Amino acid sequence: MNRFQSFGRVIPPAVKAITASEAIALLKGGTARPDSLLAYGNGRSYGDSCQNAAGTVVDMRPMGKIRSFNAENGLLEADAGVMLADIIAYAAPFGFFPPVVPGTQFVTLGGAIANDVHGKNHHRRGTFGCHVESFALLRSDGRVHTCSETQNTRLFWATIGGMGLTGLILSASIRLMRVPSLDVTETVTPFRNLAEYFDLAEAADAANEYAVAWIDQLAGGRNLGRGLLFAGNHADHGSHAAQKPGGRLSVPFQPPLTVLNRPFLKAFNAAYRWKKGRASGPHMVGYQGFFFPLDGVRDWNRLYGPAGLFQHQSVIPDEAAREAVPALLAAAHRAGQGSFLTVLKRFGAIRSPGILSFPRPGYTLTLDFPNRGGKTLALLAELDRITVAAGGAVNPYKDARMSAETFAASFPDWRRLETVRDPAFLSSFWARTAYRLGPQRGGLAEAAE
Repeated sequence: MNRFQSFGRVIPPAVKAITASEAIALLKGGTARPDSLLAYGNGRSYGDSCQNAAGTVVDMRPMGKIRSFNAENGLLEADAGVMLADIIAYAAPFGFFPPVVPGTQFVTLGGAIANDVHGKNHHRRGTFGCHVESFALLRSDGRVHTCSETQNTRLFWATIGGMGLTGLILSASIRLMRVPSLDVTETVTPFRNLAEYFDLAEAADAANEYAVAWIDQLAGGRNLGRGLLFAGNHADHGSHAAQKPGGRLSVPFQPPLTVLNRPFLKAFNAAYRWKKGRASGPHMVGYQGFFFPLDGVRDWNRLYGPAGLFQHQSVIPDEAAREAVPALLAAAHRAGQGSFLTVLKRFGAIRSPGILSFPRPGYTLTLDFPNRGGKTLALLAELDRITVAAGGAVNPYKDARMSAETFAASFPDWRRLETVRDPAFLSSFWARTAYRLGPQRGGLAEAAE
């Protein structure tokens, strides 16, 4: 598998790549060409937000050193290429855990900041960016800018969730949270339809650190949206030992066709509901299985076949969710497209410091579809339409094909990022969306305070 491929594998992989040290030399020397660079973390973005077809990607993974850690207050400083898995393993013996983790631990620190990732506890902790104390940002003016809520604030706000467009994040300081253990006490509650889920969701958030729902996307009629609500809290008397990331299972080769067809999905959903739904009462689970279940199967994205997969993640405001979320599921059902991974969770009111952060109050629905060409693209456009009409947004770092108009409707403040975008940095996503919306104003002078 190409080292510089996007996770969805529907976008051609990067052809040109340089090391972080080479990019640093270009930037400090003032010789970086316009639109020529983009940091590449570990390629877990699904579309083209981590690609720069017009230029070169910068491999940040060799910058993987944890520089310091304060075991009293949980403040950790690390290079941008450090994996979240390494941060978890380093801090676990001291009783600390990242306050926000996405669905995979195989993301870099710089990538987590650039995408302002969220987890199962947005209602309690907000986004990853809410816990960033500061970072060092190298721009094409040759300077390393220290950015925080009190220093270079415009760059701080633009870089969090800015998809790597403001410069090269070299290192960052983040504040971890103290936990009684890494294990999680989990409670599983089945619900028969979306109406039941919405009746449960707010109370689950109020009572638990973590809450997320799995949806049986193939169920229709009065069972539309049935699923399981997983709620959890760090166990009082669990383990402080980090578990080895990933598992023994893997998809060793690329199947010639997607194996995630409707009969398979129907059987899988039935088995999953039976296995997970029969759990009675709170029970303890390891953090790997609770937070990162798919990390246990290496290269699981190969299951979608050689054409890859599209992921669609939307957020719908609270007042529109009871109508729009069923409409999204019904559209996929009508199109005959089954989603292997269908996740629904509630975002709280904690505001991210990032200008282009995706989370906002409401409900977020994630669907995965094998790439079946025009049929799938038509469905995704319909999902965009429903989302925008409801006043919602489509997640850019999960996207590989949204229109410029959908992006602008989802992020009306996008020009605030463009005013401080470093002229040496560009992504294929930005070229596909923002570049088509009007004159570009990226520059260095606008970032000065």
